[in-house]
Amino acid sequence: MKRNPVPVGAPSAVARSADRRLPRAERSNLWTGARCGPGSGTKEDMASPTDLTTDTGALRERAEEHLRALAGDSARLREDQWTAIHALVAEHRRALVVQRTGWGKSAVYFVATALRRAEGAGPTVIVSPLLALMRNQIAAAERAGIHARTINSANVTAWEETYGEVAQGRVDVLLVSPERLNNPEFRDRVLPELAAGAGLVVIDEAHCVSDWGHDFRPDYRRIRSLLHDLPDGVPVLATTATANERVTHDVAEQLQAGADRADTLVLRGTLERESLRLAVAELPDPTARMSWLAEHLPQIPGSGIVYTLTVGAAEETARFLTEQGLQVLPYTGKTDPDERRAAEDALLDNRVKALVATSALGMGFDKPDLGFVVHLGAPQSPISYYQQVGRAGRGVDRAEAVLLPGREDVQIWEYFAGLSFPPEETVRQTLAVLAEAEGPLSVAHLETRVDLRRTRLEQMLKVLDVDGAVSRVRGGWIATGRQWTYDAERYAQVSAAREREQRAMLDYIATDTCRMEYLRRQLDDPEATACGRCDVCTGRYWSTEVDSGRRQAAADHLDRPGTPIAPRRQWPTGMATLGVRLSGKIPPELQAGEGRALGRLTDIGWGTDLRRVLAEDAPDGPVDERMLHGVVRVLAGWGWENRPVGVVAMPSLTRPTLVADLADRLSSLGRLVPLGSLSYRTDRGPGPRRHNSAMRLEQVYSVLDADPGLQERVAQIQAQNPGPLLLVDDLVDTGWSLTVGAAVLRRAGAPEVLPLTLATTGG
Repeated sequence: MKRNPVPVGAPSAVARSADRRLPRAERSNLWTGARCGPGSGTKEDMASPTDLTTDTGALRERAEEHLRALAGDSARLREDQWTAIHALVAEHRRALVVQRTGWGKSAVYFVATALRRAEGAGPTVIVSPLLALMRNQIAAAERAGIHARTINSANVTAWEETYGEVAQGRVDVLLVSPERLNNPEFRDRVLPELAAGAGLVVIDEAHCVSDWGHDFRPDYRRIRSLLHDLPDGVPVLATTATANERVTHDVAEQLQAGADRADTLVLRGTLERESLRLAVAELPDPTARMSWLAEHLPQIPGSGIVYTLTVGAAEETARFLTEQGLQVLPYTGKTDPDERRAAEDALLDNRVKALVATSALGMGFDKPDLGFVVHLGAPQSPISYYQQVGRAGRGVDRAEAVLLPGREDVQIWEYFAGLSFPPEETVRQTLAVLAEAEGPLSVAHLETRVDLRRTRLEQMLKVLDVDGAVSRVRGGWIATGRQWTYDAERYAQVSAAREREQRAMLDYIATDTCRMEYLRRQLDDPEATACGRCDVCTGRYWSTEVDSGRRQAAADHLDRPGTPIAPRRQWPTGMATLGVRLSGKIPPELQAGEGRALGRLTDIGWGTDLRRVLAEDAPDGPVDERMLHGVVRVLAGWGWENRPVGVVAMPSLTRPTLVADLADRLSSLGRLVPLGSLSYRTDRGPGPRRHNSAMRLEQVYSVLDADPGLQERVAQIQAQNPGPLLLVDDLVDTGWSLTVGAAVLRRAGAPEVLPLTLATTGG
């Protein structure tokens, strides 16, 4: 294993002696950025600003000392690292560094931090996107003798202590999540003083700043406001490994916010990764891909990551590989935070073969000896793919990067594309609602007025906040009254750019030229040349043959039906605004029990069939025989305490034949009493489907009912043979139709109602 060429960090004495050795009265006020006064530190321990900023040789030697003290006598700064450090420390400039993963970007800001602190400057503020990345950076900083702390949503109880340490000058590096920048308390109480006293500001994963980037995050756009309010002379460093020319130009422009001169230093290096062996293995179906993983992962040296496109695929794949005897763990945005940390540690310590992960394990993970990255499904862009495979091979001579594309990948891309910026009408409605409100409105209350799912509503508000149209305050959101223009042209251009990236990803899969060169050209690397190592260059391709036994095991696993439907326990907030007097907890006597779905629309097993049958343009008709048998198997494996006695269908305006046929045939096969269907009070039903909880609940609550005949049948069966009822539907999305339907049946006398659907949108 070769040494990571540029370790990060700086020695303890140099980093902190300049402030720690001074008497308390003479210590710098690092919160406000005042310089150190004369102290008792020796020249070896502390250099004056004049020594370091006017003597280039002395500054470089001090920088090299910091690196050698941490990494050994052979460590040397790269020329671009030195250029960036000199620009930050000696010239107080703003710089953007675009370099491949493993190049040593963190070395730049840790060494610069040590030098700036030795001058008496305030702490370095690092805006970092993920908690995992923060943990790695804190660990690296501590190894360098730099005291680092973090402020994020996972350590709220430690905030006051951290604020105190910063105020006392005991913190060298403060890591802040971008979401904190617009937290009202942090923004109003902490940020002004922190910005005023910062010795250096770092924006990590800076491509997130640009909506042209593959991983744009609205919270990152607030960094522009932070930069605008910085005092003159505070240097700024932005770093990323994945930015093409357009993103680089956009980020460089944003870095100039509030600066007197428009001369952001941009340092772009080659994106060559000599250790990576890129390859594509095209297999015919999910069964083949799953069995390929089980067969080939044990043959690849080291430990690594298996990326999937959805939560459901990650969980399903991890279960199968575990059944096949591999030590793997799932890792998704829905994984408990403590379990995520434990999984990261297990991979770092090589106690597992792999983490089976979504993109939640991306920028935030640093393991130099990662031996492989395998993708079960293609990411939406070559740039995103390059970033993810870039996690591997930083500290080893060879790492495998294998892509197993699926036919369903494009459908999954299309689903996520539907989460783009809302249409102008919806945005204007949101601004009007906020303008008319007498005070701040929470997101929960906005949901009763704006038809957007909560996650998408929050994202839209963040964009509007950056644009100055709304502001987050204590208690919720308000309209600022500033004029705002819907930039339809830019949104369309961004959408078109995403479509081009998707086509480019398909071209990567099909290319007959060097794969690394292709990726580097997508990132506008002018030095891109054939690597001589990928499957195309060498002519050595991964076998697509799989053992018949493993293939059968994968087929059996993927054919295993059933996924839980968690019952709703609480009514949405603010329902009175919609004329529905429901609030607080749903009474236990009206709640649904835990339900079951045949599968998730995003599953790699049943998902393919479910997406086909439940597509908007799919014809209505009797239930598919294979799906019916799958649902019967779900019932057989349910494990309920009390066997259902009857079946009730949900009313459906889009697939009445499908839902009714499913309910009738389950009644017959399960020897359950067919009780008919719930009904709507109006011919039009609840109207066009709403996407957020509050509005969907208002729709169905006002029209869903049980007619007298159904109520009578429910009462009769409960008198003769009391027991649960199955409530059958085709799809569960928000869950409120089934929740209201269950409440209606509970009022009619059902002791328990168990929802049963073909599909759920979850995951």
